[in-house]
Amino acid sequence: MTISRVALVCPYALSIYGGVQEQVLAMARTLQKRSIDVMIVAPDSSDRSDHDTSVRIERFGHLLSIPANGSRAPVTVSLSAARAAQRSVVAFSPDIVHLHEPFAPVMGYEILRSHSNASVGTFHRAGAGVAYSATRLVLKRLAKGLDAAVAVSDLAATTISNGAGVTTTTLFNGFETERFREFPRVKSSDVTVLFLGRLEARKGARTVLEAARLAAQRGQQWRVILAGDGPEGAHLRRDFGDLESVEFLGAVSDDHKRHLLRDTDVLVAASTHGESFGLVLLEAMAAQTPVVASDIDGYRAAAGGHATLFAPGDAESLMRQVVRASNSTDEQIEQARLHAQGWSMETLMDSYGEIYERALVAFARSQ
Repeated sequence: MTISRVALVCPYALSIYGGVQEQVLAMARTLQKRSIDVMIVAPDSSDRSDHDTSVRIERFGHLLSIPANGSRAPVTVSLSAARAAQRSVVAFSPDIVHLHEPFAPVMGYEILRSHSNASVGTFHRAGAGVAYSATRLVLKRLAKGLDAAVAVSDLAATTISNGAGVTTTTLFNGFETERFREFPRVKSSDVTVLFLGRLEARKGARTVLEAARLAAQRGQQWRVILAGDGPEGAHLRRDFGDLESVEFLGAVSDDHKRHLLRDTDVLVAASTHGESFGLVLLEAMAAQTPVVASDIDGYRAAAGGHATLFAPGDAESLMRQVVRASNSTDEQIEQARLHAQGWSMETLMDSYGEIYERALVAFARSQ
């Protein structure tokens, strides 16, 4: 790779856990290991954390939580923040500006409009909704600031093609597989079930707790850990206050998440829709933790036959599959770990190196 400086632009605040944010941080660490100078640009000027990386992080604008694809996106809508982000990128003088979810408000808008550097966009979202149809013409103008585009799944590729006419190369979400076995394996006597994600209807935490209640009624005591926060949190605490051994941890750090994955018997990913790719499934597999996931396209694609699937929103189905997964053999766990290894961030960044080179050529031709 002839690239020596890369600016990574994240529209979502690093201070709020999310898959896109995790992807940006993992890319930054991997590029830095390759002796590439990296800067991350993100919203939330009040954030002071280093987020487990020594790369430079520039943050702009006040944080706002807005509805997005059945979830809440932690973004800034400050146009002055977008202009400040663009000035920061220009001053950094990168070979490549790599924007994740380039059309999410508004961190990358001025960067795309000015198109001062070779730019790559990665699209994560699956499912267009009203936002894309209502802003199609604006998005097409912004897309002119991209020299190359990537989608993290076929679903995400279809979404951005239909929504804004952007042609993408499909790669995958990668992660630092070795980091998920840094901590020792710890098991408790009870079956421990872990939910990682926002406490909102789409993510399915309620289904997990309903399954735990069914299990308790049948004499099976689960320890349930919910790591994440969101609008359903108070309702879930109220509605399932009768359950013993349920822990609401709120949002957790990356270190805490990796500890939890090594300390649990089963990871449950219970979303009902809207997941372009289930990276959390692969993280659990890398941590040698069996996975139970709802049978939706994004999760099925990630699982590759190595997760136990249940009918979305069906607590009875989930309860049965948790029992099954908790009895996984060592061979099944090892096969899942090897499957997860195929999504190594090192492998992904090799592919992005080729995309970066292609973007440099396209940008040079456009000048």
